[in-house]
Amino acid sequence: MSSNFNPSAVEEIFGAAAVAGSIVTSPVSRRWYGRWGATAAETAVALPGDELAPEATLVSTRAITIEAAVTAVWPWLVQLGQGRGGLYSYQRLENLVGCDIHNAAQILPEYQVLVPGDQVRLGPPGANFPSFTVAIVEPPTVLVLRGAEDPAAANVKPFQFIWAFVLKPVTAGKTRMLLRSRLQHTPDLGSKVMWRGFVDPVGFVMERRMLLGIKRRAEAMEQATLIR
Repeated sequence: MSSNFNPSAVEEIFGAAAVAGSIVTSPVSRRWYGRWGATAAETAVALPGDELAPEATLVSTRAITIEAAVTAVWPWLVQLGQGRGGLYSYQRLENLVGCDIHNAAQILPEYQVLVPGDQVRLGPPGANFPSFTVAIVEPPTVLVLRGAEDPAAANVKPFQFIWAFVLKPVTAGKTRMLLRSRLQHTPDLGSKVMWRGFVDPVGFVMERRMLLGIKRRAEAMEQATLIR
């Protein structure tokens, strides 16, 4: 299987430009990027994890079609995380801010099992990066991660964040992957500016690339299996 899944240097530059563009245009472009790739039915349907942030103030549903079976997609999803399989996004950009991400080009057997309560990090332990707790895991179709503020962190306003991944088989060799995020933050202006004006548009660019990264890996693995 090819290991050339990560973005090239040129693609990373375009990724950085996309981050800047999303931040600037987010007030008018969020209606589009908040449901990137998803149908109206997919944005409206209830998904696992919705109940964990019932009063979410910011919700997005993104989706992608993967030409591979659910069982070929799940191994890439379940090993997600820093110090695990990586985030399959713009690795150089993530490492530029100290995430220490190394995106895997193969299935890692040691990271194929998650149970509720396990940690999935976006950055190194002890660093000031978000960390998630596994809230729901139903192999090979549902992974819900729950993030919240570190109660020991100073000057951090309370928030609740749900990151839900759902794999739906379309046919025996095709999967629809849904990614829903639900954010519940305080209504003050500072929180709105931070989450809506910065975190949300940056998150879209990185999530989009992550979905594409999982798609490329799963489809390559499926193709390699068919050739054997």
